[in-house]
Amino acid sequence: MLVVMQTGATEAQVGAVVSMIEELGYEARVLPGRTRTTVGLVGNDGRVDGARFVGLAGVAEVIYVTKPYKQVSREWRPEDTVITLPGGLRIGGDEVVVMAGPCSVESERQILEAAHAAAASGARILRGGAFKPRSSPYSFQGLGLEGLRLLRKAREETGLLVVTEALDPDAVEVVAETADVVQLGARNMQNYSLLRRAGRCGKPVMLKRGMAATIQEFLLSAEYIIAEGNTQVMLCERGVRGFDPATRNLFDVAAIPLVKSLSHLPVIADPSHGTGVRALVPAMARAAVAAGADGLLVEMHPDPARALSDGAQSLDPGQLAEMMAEVRRVAEAIGRHVAAPAGARA
Repeated sequence: MLVVMQTGATEAQVGAVVSMIEELGYEARVLPGRTRTTVGLVGNDGRVDGARFVGLAGVAEVIYVTKPYKQVSREWRPEDTVITLPGGLRIGGDEVVVMAGPCSVESERQILEAAHAAAASGARILRGGAFKPRSSPYSFQGLGLEGLRLLRKAREETGLLVVTEALDPDAVEVVAETADVVQLGARNMQNYSLLRRAGRCGKPVMLKRGMAATIQEFLLSAEYIIAEGNTQVMLCERGVRGFDPATRNLFDVAAIPLVKSLSHLPVIADPSHGTGVRALVPAMARAAVAAGADGLLVEMHPDPARALSDGAQSLDPGQLAEMMAEVRRVAEAIGRHVAAPAGARA
């Protein structure tokens, strides 16, 4: 439930609504807007009578939120959420932010080469897995803490920010010490203890859609994070499992505008996992930007043929540079622009 205050409502009037909500045994969230304030009621099981609030001074109307997810919804917050990262980089505004790098951190030479190539292409965030969830227990699992150290070194050398994955609740704090954005992978979308811990980590979180998750399930998982107090959440469409083995996944481009119509959270697109085919990645990156994605998460490896994971879907540095030029033109055609390289003037 949302209690919308009148324009010019006083702090005392807002406080009276908050007090009423707390007296009923629920939690109140005050949401200041451009012209008026809204107070959200958290924990409502559907039995609260809105008439109790309508008569309070300064209240304009009561809106019932019918969707099972609350705080991620447009009803809760009509304005887009914009996440500001170190250096002033913004995700969710007019800019399209590109995150690029290898699936896994394999060695110091490899990640530094990848980071310099990503920076040269105009990407602003380095992706790279220090801890890797793999379908086979015999596949490369990542370098762990050494991988985090190498990501920090790459950031120091290039100025790129870092996004990397946390696999379990105990690893969230360790990853958050290095990452500028903590990634929660598709296999963990419904790992609720991990979601709750990420909601308390104090860093922006990128949540990937599960391999067979509906849009509602996706948004409910994001609700777990926000319910813990972390409003810096971005959603990543990375394809869902389909029936046709021609591609690794079915890249759901329609999910991008759909999620943005339902939620105020930024949406990132991952055309690498969405297709699993290197030749298809640039086309799907263009399509994602045209559909309204706020960012791209793209796998790039200095030598894809030698990659220890996901080489078949990884671009090489030259292909990444070509893709960047293409998505810049698409972004400009729809009135947006790709975020300028670090240190450059927009």
